[in-house]
Amino acid sequence: MFKGIKQTYHEFSTTFWTLIGAMFIDRLGGSLLYPFFSLYITEKFGVGMTEVGYIFTLHTSAMFFGNMLSGALTDKFGRKNMLLAGILLSGTSSLLMGFIPTYETFMIFTVITGLVGNIGGPAVNAMMADILPEKQRAQGFSILRVVVNLSVSFGPMIGGLLAGYNFFYLFVADFVISMITGLIVYLKIPETKPQLDEDHPDAQQSLWGTLTGYRHILRDTIFMGFLLLTLLTNVVYMQMNSSLSVFLRDMHGVSSQQYGYILSLNAIMVVVMQFWITSRVTRYKPMNMMFLGNLLYAIGFAMYGFVSSYVLFLLAMVIITIGEMVSSPILQSIVARIAPENMRGRYMAVFNLSFGTAQAIGPLAAGIIMDNYNPNWVWYAGGIICTISALGYLAMSPAAHKKLAGLAENEA
Repeated sequence: MFKGIKQTYHEFSTTFWTLIGAMFIDRLGGSLLYPFFSLYITEKFGVGMTEVGYIFTLHTSAMFFGNMLSGALTDKFGRKNMLLAGILLSGTSSLLMGFIPTYETFMIFTVITGLVGNIGGPAVNAMMADILPEKQRAQGFSILRVVVNLSVSFGPMIGGLLAGYNFFYLFVADFVISMITGLIVYLKIPETKPQLDEDHPDAQQSLWGTLTGYRHILRDTIFMGFLLLTLLTNVVYMQMNSSLSVFLRDMHGVSSQQYGYILSLNAIMVVVMQFWITSRVTRYKPMNMMFLGNLLYAIGFAMYGFVSSYVLFLLAMVIITIGEMVSSPILQSIVARIAPENMRGRYMAVFNLSFGTAQAIGPLAAGIIMDNYNPNWVWYAGGIICTISALGYLAMSPAAHKKLAGLAENEA
């Protein structure tokens, strides 16, 4: 095992491992705070899940504009500056959140954090695509997932303990960790943006020209199909960090610490099993694996509506996590493959919209259901949506595999 780890380490560049380390530290800060965000809002301001949904909707609606601008800036001015700006701004905004005294003020500030909080997201994905050759991308994205989930395996447990004393400690911890990450990025990670020839059409393109380049992405029907299906899945997946904690607390008496253990199980499984699973699923057609992963999502999320014991809550998370390990590295490597080299920032920005839009829609829809109807329907609906997404990947399979094969022939 240790020989395999050493071999894997030497297969990747120093820049790759530095980026991986920085993301580990940064995500540790996020995993301390955001799994308990809904609990903080309901406890601090005395509001219901519908009001929590409004917060998420405002945040992600503002994130839409910040994300699209960031994608263009990443392609125009490079990856490192945008990554650094995103880390510093998100850490500072997290700290300021802890001082806000009223729900109304929190809603206003949410718009600001949405605009600046994820502007480094497209830069990270574009940088990964820059660093990794095509044959290493599935494994490289798997390593990123393992490291991020390693941080998440510690984050919720530590966050649950801090929240038990005072929620404000979560905001301070996230800020300090972001500053440490920013320093590492500034000192150790070089710019990875590919240099274009002077006669390339994008070489002297204005910022406005870069922004209008998004219209080319809208014509990429295969990519847009991936975007739609990923959006459907993410509407359900986002419930893990929004409505699930409140649902388990109110319906089944699950504490913050117990909820943290459920999320940590997800993270630990990814750390232990992701490499093994990725090495096997890459042997099969990618769209078949996307179908399988989403089908497992459907089963796992639907279980939360049917079961009532803590052990079965853990089992549901095991099934969800297996689905995640099967599908996520495949999806990320496909998107990186489809994106043209000179448009990676913008492609990744649009791809990130599936997460942002899901965060805007999912928590609000779940909040309305939980406050006004049978809360179990959040999970019944989740199972139905993920099943639809699984069937969508199966339907896309012929066209997607044809496009991927064509890209491989062009590169050859």
